[in-house]
Amino acid sequence: MEMRAPIKVYMSRKLIGVRPDDTVKRAGEVMTEFDIGSLVVVDEEDFVIGFLTKGDLIRRVVVPGLPNTTPVKEVMTKELVTVSAETPLREVLDIMSKKGIKHILVEEEGKITGIFSITDLLEASRRKLETAIATE
Repeated sequence: MEMRAPIKVYMSRKLIGVRPDDTVKRAGEVMTEFDIGSLVVVDEEDFVIGFLTKGDLIRRVVVPGLPNTTPVKEVMTKELVTVSAETPLREVLDIMSKKGIKHILVEEEGKITGIFSITDLLEASRRKLETAIATE
């Protein structure tokens, strides 16, 4: 794994989202359906206005005992943490570590175009290891 490579090499361009008025139950269903740990929250023009993770659902919905009919907009993260698609992997991991986050949004030309997660890092490591084993 090349720590100086831009994050766009490792990020996922598959952004799955919900609307701010969707319920947290719906958000959980979407996460389960796609086997993912985070969602973008998008407005009517598909502009990313928030972010929601499984951890957010646990800390902000389950633990306080909010109903599953709570709108996503009431529990989503509104202050988005983003990096440029050209940001080196090492720098992205440093930002994630300092902020204590497992997912980070990636933007190109001012628009969110992808997401990078610790799972993406593990997947890239697995592929590299498989390639190394196959060449032996």
